[in-house]
Amino acid sequence: MAEMPHVLLQSDPDARETQEWLEALNAVIAQEGPDRAHYLIERLIEAAREDGIDLPYSATTAYLNTIPSDQQPKYPGDPAIEERIQAYLRWNAMAMVVRANKHTNVGGHIASYASSATLYDVGFNWFWNAAHEGHGGDLIFFQGHSIPGVYARAFMLGRLTEEQLENFRQEAGGKGLSSYPHPWLMPDFWQFPTVSMGLAPLQAIYQARFMKYLQARGLAKTDNRKVWAFMGDGEMDEVESRGAIGVGGREKLDNLVFVINCNLQRLDGPVRGNGKIIQELESEFRGAGWNVIKLIWGTHWDALFARDPQGLIKRRMLELVDGDYQTFKAKDGAYVRANFFNTPELQALVADYTDEDIWRLNRGGHDMFKIYSAYKAATEHTGQPTLILAKTIKGFGMGESGEAQNISHQAKKMSQDALKSMRDRFSIPVADDKLAEMPFIKFEEGSPELEYMRKRRMDLGGYLPSRRTKSDDLQVPALSAFDALLKASGEGREFSTTMAIVRMFNILLKDKNVGKHVVPIVVDESRTFGMEGMFRQYGIWNQQGQQYVPQDHDQLMFYKETVDGQIMQDGINEAGAMADWIAAATSYSVHGVPMIPFYIFYSMFGLQRTMDLCWAAGDSRARGFLIGGTAGRTTLNGEGLQHEDGHSHVLAHTIPNCVSYDPTFSFEAAVIFQDGLRRMYAEQEDVYYYITVMNENYEHPEMPAGAEADIIKGLYKLKDGAKSKGPRVQLVGSGTIFREVIAAADLLKKDWGVEADIWGAPSFNELARDGQATQRWNMLHPLEEKRVSHVEAKFKGSQGPVIVATDYIRLYAEQIRPFVPNKYVVLGTDGFGRSDTREALRNHFEVDRRWVVVAALSALAEEGKVDREKVAAALVKYELDPNKPNPMTV
Repeated sequence: MAEMPHVLLQSDPDARETQEWLEALNAVIAQEGPDRAHYLIERLIEAAREDGIDLPYSATTAYLNTIPSDQQPKYPGDPAIEERIQAYLRWNAMAMVVRANKHTNVGGHIASYASSATLYDVGFNWFWNAAHEGHGGDLIFFQGHSIPGVYARAFMLGRLTEEQLENFRQEAGGKGLSSYPHPWLMPDFWQFPTVSMGLAPLQAIYQARFMKYLQARGLAKTDNRKVWAFMGDGEMDEVESRGAIGVGGREKLDNLVFVINCNLQRLDGPVRGNGKIIQELESEFRGAGWNVIKLIWGTHWDALFARDPQGLIKRRMLELVDGDYQTFKAKDGAYVRANFFNTPELQALVADYTDEDIWRLNRGGHDMFKIYSAYKAATEHTGQPTLILAKTIKGFGMGESGEAQNISHQAKKMSQDALKSMRDRFSIPVADDKLAEMPFIKFEEGSPELEYMRKRRMDLGGYLPSRRTKSDDLQVPALSAFDALLKASGEGREFSTTMAIVRMFNILLKDKNVGKHVVPIVVDESRTFGMEGMFRQYGIWNQQGQQYVPQDHDQLMFYKETVDGQIMQDGINEAGAMADWIAAATSYSVHGVPMIPFYIFYSMFGLQRTMDLCWAAGDSRARGFLIGGTAGRTTLNGEGLQHEDGHSHVLAHTIPNCVSYDPTFSFEAAVIFQDGLRRMYAEQEDVYYYITVMNENYEHPEMPAGAEADIIKGLYKLKDGAKSKGPRVQLVGSGTIFREVIAAADLLKKDWGVEADIWGAPSFNELARDGQATQRWNMLHPLEEKRVSHVEAKFKGSQGPVIVATDYIRLYAEQIRPFVPNKYVVLGTDGFGRSDTREALRNHFEVDRRWVVVAALSALAEEGKVDREKVAAALVKYELDPNKPNPMTV
């Protein structure tokens, strides 16, 4: 977005009248306050527009601090001590990265923390509460590239050891520190993974929203807590960074504070070389309903502003672009004098300033007094989220090794001269002969500085960052609670697995132990999944309730929004729903309140559309259910390639702690669902479940006796074929195609005299993981009795080839090939989707019962168990065209 244009005013034809208006305005402000003045100005503008005067809207203000110096509160701390502490933090953060790269190539970042050190220190010292009695703790989304400074603080407070700092980014051995915030690698320390740019701002908004949800439903006290999210100005180019700011404004999330470190540089160069990123962001956020605080200039500018009643400096600041400001800080005071103060009038303002004085004119993001003022104003503001735009210098203090240079972000080494310059600039107690060693430094026990650091944190409840790993267990219902779904549906009684899972949700919602912990999440598709009945019963959560009469108010399942509703409805917004889901799925850790979120979506618009967030959920050790509805490539007839999912299970398998299943029958879904409840909420495993369900209606058989354990492992026998000395095959299926596999067994027997054993495989992903783990164990234990994978154990001694058909690409079922002792043939739905009937699509992708029969006969023919003529005869009998285009390539 380009910078908002400024209205060019004509020269003043009546300066005296103008002065009278200004004096009148000043009098209103002095006597009745700024709110009254604001009202009068808005009323004047409104009247002018009604009279036909075109007054274009501008959401930007002058390129100055929002909070004037005379309105700053008194700083509560000891600036001298805090500056010494910050100097040590800067040195240790730098040393950690540079030392790690002396003997490795692990990388790291110095410049980001160098620019934001003071922003973090003021927060740690005065604003960020740890969880303690009477306060649930604030949530801090640290900018990923700045975490060396967070580690440096933890080291100086005794929370981390020198050995850990020495092993920064050397994670494999278990002694090092994670490259970026990572709850999986450092589960007691980091709350949120934040370095995938754009995800932190998005998730911060929805964490703040979820805190309002918990408060409204009486599940946790969150009204005194804040969410703070730190990001860089370059990161704001990510779509996710700005994509949900309207949610923050619309939902009035006054528990949310964004701090954008505007050092004017991204990874390769300026963020907006030809513009002003601060003005751009101010305009967008203010337009989205945020309270915007600009923190641009430091204390050293205040005296200059005071001697400039004509506003010459203010106008010059607005003229210059960010590329100029970056260059100024890469030069020196003489350059700034010549190029910023570039008119006789401006030069006169600094005539008594030395070049060194000019160089000391600081930016607001490095000034603890200005930062404290901005933070205090943000925490006291109500009715809106707050954005703080803090102007800084990238690589502040790095000198020739990266200060305000385009190379700053990649800098991970510093020259001897730069080290010496940094040491002298921040008065670091390291002798010349020790500079090359870059020693980590601490304050001695009992020193004023260490006592100050500790007291500041103890006054705020304890150390941060910190993460809770467990919460109270939930008493989840036993499998018997879903007994109706374990039995046969009955002749003529057809329903889909989507309806089965919705019935399970309703059973869970009514459960006296866990019902209130359930969080249904949808994205404007409730009726697609048969969930509209929940609207009236449980309500859609809305902070404002329902201030209108819904169109369908006279119907049984009317659209009902309530202040204490249980359903989270995010509109057509998969990323927002996924962020909602993560907030609920991490509630056990963030709030100490375990929640059971289930987010149901078109499976094509789940993992594929929000994979980065799905991966973040794994990083975050999330617990909950993702439900991929209308799943498979052939079940959703009439929607075409953009809606038909044949690969979400392959994506799910890439996430190590995502447990995924593709059930066909209600008893499978019930067993899987209850097992997920047990693992995540009774035993508190850090996994989450992805379950696909279909919209196809059919009868459901009764669960085979004792099949529960095998269903969970991913492969169970549904039915034995009749005993026979003739040819035999093992038929395997999952999801909606399993019914085609079952039907193929009948055709094989009736038309070709071939018996088939029938197997359900609700999770090839779990089977593959088990097989790979078994394979690894056997390799590492050569002298012990070999273990057998679940696949091998089930097919051991079975007769005939194994034929698999699913509604997913072949790669999904191909994963278990190494563990199948028999000949193995896989059918799948590779290629783009199509819009057609289910029957036509299954023929197109060659996965219906006829193609399963042909595949089985072909495999038997290769083993010499039937004549090849039977394969040709089957193609003719079932009218299958051997010359039809390959669906993988069309």
